[in-house]
Formats: sequence, C-alpha cells, structure tokens
Amino acid sequence: MDMKFRFATVLFFLAVSVQAQDLAELSRRNGFKDIHLGISIDSIKGTKFRKDIKEKNEFPAKLYEVDNDDYKSIGEVSVKNIELKTYKDLIYEIRVFTEKDTRLMKAMIKSFGEPKYIIPTDTYNWATESLSLTFKNYSKKEILLTYRCYPVLKMMLVDKGKKVEAISEDF
Repeated sequence: MDMKFRFATVLFFLAVSVQAQDLAELSRRNGFKDIHLGISIDSIKGTKFRKDIKEKNEFPAKLYEVDNDDYKSIGEVSVKNIELKTYKDLIYEIRVFTEKDTRLMKAMIKSFGEPKYIIPTDTYNWATESLSLTFKNYSKKEILLTYRCYPVLKMMLVDKGKKVEAISEDF
C-alpha cells in the first residue's frame, strides 16, 4: 500500500509539473505571435484605430484592428480578424477571430496543456498570474481567442481608486 501511495504521489506531481510547464509557455509567448500584452500599440504594424470604447462601461479605452499579412493564419488555419484593446496606449486585450478548425484546439492543448472548461460561458480557459487565454465558439464558422493582460486591467482599477481618492479629498 505504501508503494501505491508513493507512485500516486509521483504521478500527481508529474501532472502538476507538466501543467505548470505548459502554462509557462503561455506566459513566455505573452500574446498572439509578436503582438504582446502590455506593450505599446505603436509597436504593432498595421493597426488601424476603430473607435473609443468604455471597458466595463467605465474605463476609457481604444479599439484597434490589425491588417498585417503576418497575422493572416495560424499554421493552415485562417485568421479572419484581429482586434486590440488598449488602455493608456498599452495593449490589454487581443481578440483573434479564426475559421473553425478542430486542429486549433488540439494545437493549443499541445502548447499550453488542458484548459479549464467554464460551463456558464461555454469557454475553455488557460490562466497564469499575468494573463489569460480564452477559446470560444464565436459563430457557426468562427472561433474567438481572447488574450487578457492582468497588469493593465489592474492599472485601470488603481487609476479608478486614485480618482475616488481625489474626489474624497475635494470636500
């Protein structure tokens, strides 16, 4: 029995180690191709400003589209559109719309490990301390990959706190 317990413990730690290594790959890539989370929008070629937006109906942000042949495919899978959201010109969200292809999920599992399935939103999610990647059916023919940058999202909340503090000091 003691030997079975040791074997099970070793298997558990190997599984945790493999998952951690896969998420390390997601952290290392930090975005889609060379569009990295947390960098200035000015460093991405082919961006076109689309409109000003309010993130969570509160934070002023900007929405951009990317038109660059370097991002038109993931292997043989066609990329339909790429949208970037910025706060203070820093990219905090990358939305990649692709054609529906089962090889995409298989490749992502190979690169990043098994995702967590989120029932209420019908999405698959990989998350590290600094970013998340979500895989979701967008339509009958498209998949949506969404990369989010936690440090920039936290910056929004800190800035909100500063505004509240400034108001409270103005009484």
